[in-house]
Amino acid sequence: MFVTDQLPHRVDGSQSWRGGPKAAQEVQLQLSIMATAQTADAAAVPWRQELREWLEAHAPRDLRGPDELGTSEPHRAWERTLYEAGYAAIHWPQEFGGWGADALARMIFQEEYERAGAPDRINIQALMLAGPVLMQFGTQEQRDRWLMPMLRCEEVWCQGFSEPGAGSDLGALRTHGRVDGEELVINGQKIWTSYASYSDWIFLLVRTDPQAAKHAGITWVMVDMATAGLEVRPLRQMNGSSDFAEVFFTDVRVPLWNVVGGLGDGWRIAMAALNLERGPGRRSYVRYLRNLNTLKSFVDSSGMTRDPSVQEDVGDLFASVMAYRHYMSRVVDDLRSTGDSDVARINKLYWSELQAKLFETGMGVLDERAGFLDDGDSIPGAAAWRNEYWYSRASLIFGGTNQIQKNIIAERLLGLPRGGS
Repeated sequence: MFVTDQLPHRVDGSQSWRGGPKAAQEVQLQLSIMATAQTADAAAVPWRQELREWLEAHAPRDLRGPDELGTSEPHRAWERTLYEAGYAAIHWPQEFGGWGADALARMIFQEEYERAGAPDRINIQALMLAGPVLMQFGTQEQRDRWLMPMLRCEEVWCQGFSEPGAGSDLGALRTHGRVDGEELVINGQKIWTSYASYSDWIFLLVRTDPQAAKHAGITWVMVDMATAGLEVRPLRQMNGSSDFAEVFFTDVRVPLWNVVGGLGDGWRIAMAALNLERGPGRRSYVRYLRNLNTLKSFVDSSGMTRDPSVQEDVGDLFASVMAYRHYMSRVVDDLRSTGDSDVARINKLYWSELQAKLFETGMGVLDERAGFLDDGDSIPGAAAWRNEYWYSRASLIFGGTNQIQKNIIAERLLGLPRGGS
């Protein structure tokens, strides 16, 4: 089931793990655990093998992001290839063009996708959020209009939730929509909007009843990015990329037909949508094993293979990656047996902390050399690692800051009292 040739068996490149018999036994135990997981998942082996063979034959390698390329077309073409093979959204119900795949099949797909080094999914906001929202809350006419273009990547979507004064506290949003006949007139600003620079549509939360309570009077609406009065301003980040953008709305007129679920129903829909992000379809432990392999190459290139503190750091990271793998297996088991998983609430907290620690450790190994480009004076991959390091810091904030995530876990999962009470 899992890729043992990706394991960082040793940091010094030797034929045996440095640290003596006890360390060797620990490695054997880890391999034994992985073998057990493979046996338990034997029924899914043909599915995994099918995916692996297809991805090895078709997945583009080292495809740079749209921001670097200056175009999203190569990514759109790849998404169309996935669609033609039936892999665009395996979790969608069959009636909407998917396979109705369960949580285990989705987890396996993500693992194999990451193992192949395939590109980041450009239309993930549509396939993971906007599409399923339409299936649950949209009208049949809205489903007919938007679902298939999402699946075929004919239209790329972005999410308009966060605002300058409403990030983790989404209920504080101020972008407002005024009903004018058969239209909604939108004014306001969204920020940290991923994919906005090359998206065709954006799904928004806007306040349509300013007199209502904080979490009431909010509406979910679909907006064409080409609508007059809508302006996208890319945000240049510390790593040099412009993956995020500000989106401004000045008297943007949108048909009321584009409202999903009715005026004032946006908060309920948004909570249902965000719940979809907790499952196994966004990332797996495999991407962090790949990162760990890169870190090992830095250790080797830097001559730090026998540094005890580095060995300890790499070992701790490997244990954390394996723990994440088993945690996601627990989430999948819950979803398959009950349809829900309370422990899924810690997913974002866990992977973001792991990711930040991993890239921070790599920066420590690279030290000052991480500031150089990939040239003759630099370790290969150092510049890319530096960029990912800055992104990993952002992951502690986006999607709800980790401080807020801890409060949610404490109150809703552990049943602890609210702070100050």
